[in-house]
Amino acid sequence: MKQQVFAKHRKTKKTRFPLGRTVAYSGAFIALVAVVAVGYESPQEVSGQPVSVTEGAVNSTLTSNNTPSVDDVIASNVAADLAERANLPIASNAANLSVSLAAENELAQTDTTAITKPQIIKPTSTNRSLTKYVVKRGDTVPSVAKKFGISSDTIRWANNLSDTDALEPGRKLTILPVSGIMHTVESGESAADIARKYRTSEDRIIAFNDLELSGPTAGRRIVVPGGIKPAAVAPVVNNFAGVPGDVSGGVIDAGLAGASAGNRYAPGNCTWYAYERRAQLGRPVGSFWGNGASWAANARAAGYLVNNRPAAGAVLVDMAGYFGHVGVVERVKSNGDIVITEMNNYAYGGFNIVNERTISAGQAGAYTYIH
Repeated sequence: MKQQVFAKHRKTKKTRFPLGRTVAYSGAFIALVAVVAVGYESPQEVSGQPVSVTEGAVNSTLTSNNTPSVDDVIASNVAADLAERANLPIASNAANLSVSLAAENELAQTDTTAITKPQIIKPTSTNRSLTKYVVKRGDTVPSVAKKFGISSDTIRWANNLSDTDALEPGRKLTILPVSGIMHTVESGESAADIARKYRTSEDRIIAFNDLELSGPTAGRRIVVPGGIKPAAVAPVVNNFAGVPGDVSGGVIDAGLAGASAGNRYAPGNCTWYAYERRAQLGRPVGSFWGNGASWAANARAAGYLVNNRPAAGAVLVDMAGYFGHVGVVERVKSNGDIVITEMNNYAYGGFNIVNERTISAGQAGAYTYIH
């Protein structure tokens, strides 16, 4: 009977769960829960807006959130060891967690600049297309250039304006996206050839026009950023058909000074050209102002602004001599020099010929200007 009891007792012990294994299982489970709890972060709501992340913020985030503590690593090692010794079902999970934390800890000891984090960068693009602009009354080359953020020369070169700043209302201008020049590629021409011609950077030409693969192709129009047009050899001279006639003179009353009845000046003379050019610019002058020497007085009588300050589109009045002389200011340069066009100046072409010339800043102040 005693033997039967002992046998039964031994049989019962074999079916009971060992106390040591239970303790090991519990300890490993608690350690794993502790590690997971410490490393857990609740989900954060993130807006759909791009966020700029600075290098300092990245390093701070890596240090505070991504670097496991020494306690985390030790706890995970202990949990993995206990689970393995007790042959628990979670042994493989505990081992994986231990390895991961150890790896993160090793990475955290290296240079943080080697760890990169994706950043959302707002894309930017450069406008590379040409723009068409219709000149409004009062526009000049400098005012249009300022409106589009490019140089005045860029507008002149793109629209064959020579050396003028005066613009006629309704004229259509081609506006480049950057300061520079438009160029049509010739056969056999390389980006380096174009850069040398216009004294700019070959790399800028290639990058702006996406020529990295194809290179410049003959006949294609490209923008040459920062390009400078080669100096002109000579000014353009135009002939105006007409016959000589007498030039009237004298100061007239205000009513007649403001009258406009078409060009009543003698063709081929300076006054005839000045009337035509101002009409072209949308800034007409009176039809009966007489010879050049009387234009300033008659302009004042008609209510025009008259002073000694040149401006693009203004009439230059030289009151020397009996007849005097008039021309039209095309441009005021940054150094104060002015460029004018005129007709019937015998030193620069003669009767019925339009010429262009530059007057120095020192001499420009000696003339009168009708605005």
